[in-house]
Amino acid sequence: MLIEEASPRQMLEFLVAAGIETPLDEHPVDRFALSVPTPVAEPQRPAAEAQPARMAGGGPAPLAPDAAIMEARRLASSAPDLDTLRSLLDAFDGCALKSTASRLVFADGTPGAPIMIVGEAPGRDEDEIGRPFVGRAGQLLDKMLAAIGLTREHVYIANTVPWRPPGNRTPTPQEIAICLPFIARQIELSAPKILLTMGAPATQTLLGQKEGILRLRGRWFEYAMTGRTIPALATLHPAYLLRQPSQKALAWRDLRALSTRLRNSG
Repeated sequence: MLIEEASPRQMLEFLVAAGIETPLDEHPVDRFALSVPTPVAEPQRPAAEAQPARMAGGGPAPLAPDAAIMEARRLASSAPDLDTLRSLLDAFDGCALKSTASRLVFADGTPGAPIMIVGEAPGRDEDEIGRPFVGRAGQLLDKMLAAIGLTREHVYIANTVPWRPPGNRTPTPQEIAICLPFIARQIELSAPKILLTMGAPATQTLLGQKEGILRLRGRWFEYAMTGRTIPALATLHPAYLLRQPSQKALAWRDLRALSTRLRNSG
């Protein structure tokens, strides 16, 4: 059959047999363009709505050390009283020790007492109970205070780091630096007449010293606060005395010096 001799019906049957089933319009149509969807640009999120970085588990990503120190300074300086400071510290996530400790160990004793004692960091017993110096070292501290006629009600007790380091290890310089603004503000708000630093970490951190505690103990320093300074005495930590009982005589000398200074301070 020649195409010129085919009827319209025969032509249609030929085209269908050839697989051509779509009729053509009078005007050309670019069907490739019709098959490609028009891309829709996603709206840009304003900078103010940017979301904070988050960890894989969904929680906020930890602050970098420098940022954590800056945030600690901001929060600590904003606290008008010890209760607010405790709440701010409890909500602070800038120190990694918080994630491994059971609870915050803030303070014990009487805020505003004439003597403030600052140690290093909580141990296992302190972590379980939530108060500083409650284990064997704390029991020895109570005996040391009783030797000069004092109880916990006559002092205010805290640590340079308020969370227990894993395995009771020594806090790292970074951990101490992050927590320093909080203990500094805690001392300011408690406003003691005398500061007693126990052990090398507390003495070196708060008094800016580099020597070992055996060289520093028994010496008086000036601790600077906003607008004033107070006398500070370095002494041995009770935990050290439990390991080295022969050094208790040195701690006894320090306690006698503390008692004398307290009486003379009026």
